[in-house]
Amino acid sequence: MNYTYYQKSGNYHIFSKFIRSKNQFSIMTFDTAISSLKEGEFVMIYDSDGRESEVDLCVAAQFITPEHVARMRQHAGGLLCLAISNGLAKKLDLEYMHNILANSNDLDIDSKNMIMGTAPYGDHPTFSISINHKRTYTGITDSDRALTINEMANLYNTDNPKKQFTSSFKTPGHVPLLLASDGLLSSRKGHTEMSIYLTKLAKLHPVSAICEMMDAETYAALSVEKAKKYAKENAIPFIDGKKLYEFSKVR
Repeated sequence: MNYTYYQKSGNYHIFSKFIRSKNQFSIMTFDTAISSLKEGEFVMIYDSDGRESEVDLCVAAQFITPEHVARMRQHAGGLLCLAISNGLAKKLDLEYMHNILANSNDLDIDSKNMIMGTAPYGDHPTFSISINHKRTYTGITDSDRALTINEMANLYNTDNPKKQFTSSFKTPGHVPLLLASDGLLSSRKGHTEMSIYLTKLAKLHPVSAICEMMDAETYAALSVEKAKKYAKENAIPFIDGKKLYEFSKVR
């Protein structure tokens, strides 16, 4: 057994990994990360080397507060987005933005050449529309974004989510929606799918707020080494995307 320890409230939580031979599977237990999500706390997710190679700060959307948004803004600094499951996206009749633009009759051929259907790292973008809740003012404050994100998570339990969505939200807004791929990690290995997969493991609403962690000294994405240091200092579970993918295959 190899263990990484995170200190939290005076107790040590164990993030354990058991590796079998290369002809068998690798199994990881994500007890600490699952517990953190259930308690409304952050986890950190690294996708993989050679993909985006970025770490996202993630929290379950149903628990988000203005304090969460402020911390993501100050300590992560990337684009704060709201990831939702493919199932919820279908109920809301949401589409990927690159498909919306490609099918638009208001764009000429030259403009449509700008549409990015595949990102430089090989996957399609998961961006859809951006939204504000109707009770927000500008939509950008920590309180406004927390309200928008939390109310989107609440749609998961409504009888008619499409009606509630169209009557309660406005677009464009300040919270970009990300649509998880059908099949999650078996289809796409991005932060969108990883964060939704973790909420499902935690038996929470499959809606998550994620934000890339940036480095104000290098003006680039925060390195894995610095991200792990931040995780340890702040008692935040650090999830390696490749290990999460291995776990998803054998679960």
